[in-house]
Amino acid sequence: MEKIPFSVIVPVLHESHSINHLIDHLCRLEAHHQGCEIIVADGSPEGDTIEAVRSDQVVMITAETGRARQMNAGAIVAHGEVLIFLHVDTELPDDAFAKIGSVMKQTEYVGGAFELGIQSVKRVYRVLEYWVATRCRLTRIPYGDQAIFIKRDYFNKIGGYREIPLMEDVELMRRIKKRGDTIYIIPDQVMTSPRRWEQEGFIYVNMRNTASLILYYLGVSPAKLARFYKSFYKGDKAYPGTFNI
Repeated sequence: MEKIPFSVIVPVLHESHSINHLIDHLCRLEAHHQGCEIIVADGSPEGDTIEAVRSDQVVMITAETGRARQMNAGAIVAHGEVLIFLHVDTELPDDAFAKIGSVMKQTEYVGGAFELGIQSVKRVYRVLEYWVATRCRLTRIPYGDQAIFIKRDYFNKIGGYREIPLMEDVELMRRIKKRGDTIYIIPDQVMTSPRRWEQEGFIYVNMRNTASLILYYLGVSPAKLARFYKSFYKGDKAYPGTFNI
C-alpha cells in the first residue's frame, strides 16, 4: 500500500449532529494536501455517530467507550505516518497538514500540537487562549483539544494512550517528557467550540478543571478524578469527561 502521510483520528460519542461538519472541513483541507485518511472511532455500541456519516471516504470503526480506548483503536487501523487526534468540535487551521509535515521532518520532534483558539467573540475567551498558550510554552504539555499529533511508529513504540478515564492526554505528554523526547507547539490556533463553557458557565468549568488538574498532579487516580469530574458535570451527554482548560 502507498504510504499515507496523515491519519486524522476522531473519537466520538453521540455526535451525529456535528460529525459531518467536521468531515466536510477536513475534506476541504485534504483537497489541498493529498494523502490524508479520516478515521471516526465511535464509542457508542449503537454506532449512532458513524451511521450519520455521509462520506464514503471515511474509515468508520466502533470501540469500547472511552476517549483513550477509541483513539488507540483508531491508531491500530491507521496507515498514516503521522497520527492526528482531533476532537469533533475542533477545526484545524487551513495549512495544518503542511505545518505538521514541516515539523515532522525535523528529527528532534516526535510530535506536537497547536495553540488553542475558541470560536467566540467574547473577550474572556481571549484571556483563556492567552493562559493556555503561556502554560504550554512553560510546561510543553498540550491537551487533547489542541489537536495532538505524533509519529505513528513512536506512538506504537511507547504503547499509545493509557486507557484511563481522564487525563489520558496529560499522561501521554508527561510520559514523552520523562523519556527525554520533544514535542513542538505550532504557533497557529485550532478553533474549538465554546459549547462546554457556554453550557456550564465559564468560571465553573475552569474552576472544576483546575481542581481536577491539581488533584491529578497530587497523585489522585484518574478513576477517582473521573468520578469527581462527572459529579460536577452539567453539560450534554457526549463525553462528560471532556477536559478543556
